[in-house]
Parts: sequence; structure tokens; C-alpha cells
Amino acid sequence: MRELERQPDISRLRVAIVGRGRLGTALARALWQRGVDDPRPLGRNADREGFDVVVLCVPDSEIEAAAATVAPGTIVGHCSGATGLDVLAGHEGFSLHPLMTFTREDGAERFAGAGAAIAANTPRALELARALAQRLQMRVFELADSDRVAYHAAASIASNFLVTLEAAAERLALDAGADRDVLVPLVRATVENWARLGPERALTGPVARGDERTIAAQRAVIADRAPDLVPMFDAMIDATRNLAEAASHSRAAVA
Repeated sequence: MRELERQPDISRLRVAIVGRGRLGTALARALWQRGVDDPRPLGRNADREGFDVVVLCVPDSEIEAAAATVAPGTIVGHCSGATGLDVLAGHEGFSLHPLMTFTREDGAERFAGAGAAIAANTPRALELARALAQRLQMRVFELADSDRVAYHAAASIASNFLVTLEAAAERLALDAGADRDVLVPLVRATVENWARLGPERALTGPVARGDERTIAAQRAVIADRAPDLVPMFDAMIDATRNLAEAASHSRAAVA
């Protein structure tokens, strides 16, 4: 553990990755590509002796039990966004949540530029988490335990809910005889506009224009062809109206 007594040199540490799912496999590959010596993706029942750092890439509900099997004196990290540090079974440890979606085939390029929310229960563990994230060329920010659930909810809305919305859009498009592929350029352009301009300036469409006739016509056809989507449509119309009003007030204030 001498390497951890000063600024951590990640390439000289013995790192074990517990979990062979999408994140665990991608993280081990990415660390190896960034010069970490043999970061091993281990099964959940593998021997974890002899490592400086053990990173747990297991389901949230299994972190505490997995941490309890790690030898005392080993720094333990987990990769959950919503889980605090109290589950690390008394170990010196950290959390490092990559704000990205992964497949088992992903490597260092998938981590580069992605957000990395870090926290730790000691200054040394915090610097280790930071060094790991920086080695992967991630954008590091510290996350307080009290903010974890709000942060994770934001990630779920940005990623998971977007997929749900696109599934609804795809369903209506197919019903109208349009292939889902025609929606893809629109979705990509919209996300790029949001990233570049922010939500208020990126917003377009009938709500932004105040076109209530079109909104009513859309609602009627959804009620006819996919009535189960009406509550989602109504909720999104209300939220979009609020955003459009905020954008209008913002422009008025500038003028």
C-alpha cells in the first residue's frame, strides 16, 4: 500500500474489478488501455486477496455484502450513483459513478469526456477516486451523500426517460407508416441543440409557438390510436408549456 501513501500512481496499483457485467468489463478494459497493470474483472466469488484497490461493479443491493468479503486494509470503491459510502462495511473507500451507459465491448473511448461523480470517506480515498477518473479522461466532480438521489434521478430522466419517450414516438410513427429511422436525425439534432443552447433556446414545436389547435389535434389522434399514451402526452405538454413560459419571460427580461 506504499503507493497510496502519496499522490496515487494508478499504473502501479493492483486493481481488482468485481463484477463481469457491462460496467465491470468495460471499466477493466478501459483501465488496461490507459496503462493500469492488469486490472482484473473478477467474478463475485473470486479471491480478492493481494490487491491494493477493489472496485465493486455489482448491483446496488449487493454492494454491502460484496464489501464485507474484502480483506481489511484494502481500499474499496463502488460505482453506484444512488448509494452512499455507508455500505462499504467499515473499509476506507470511495464511490466513482461514471455518468454514461456501457456495453461489454466498450473501452477507454466510452469513458473519455463522461462525467464522474466521486465521493470518499478519507482524503486518500478521494484522491484515489479522482486519479482513477482522470486516468480515464473523465470530467470529475464531487458528490455529497445528501445529493445522491437527486443526481441519480437527473441521470435517469436524461437517459432512461428519453428512451421511454422515443419508444412512444416510434410507436406512433410506425402506426402512421413511418419507419423509426426517420426519427433518428431529429432526435440527434434536438439533443445537440439542447447541449449547445440549453433547454429554453432549443425548444421548438407547437407548444413553443402557442399552436393550441395542433396540440389538440395531436391529443385527439393519440387518444384514438394509443389511448394509454394520453397521460404521458398531457404531462409532457404541461411541462413543455412551463418551459416555453420560462423561455418567454427570459427573453422579455433581456429585452
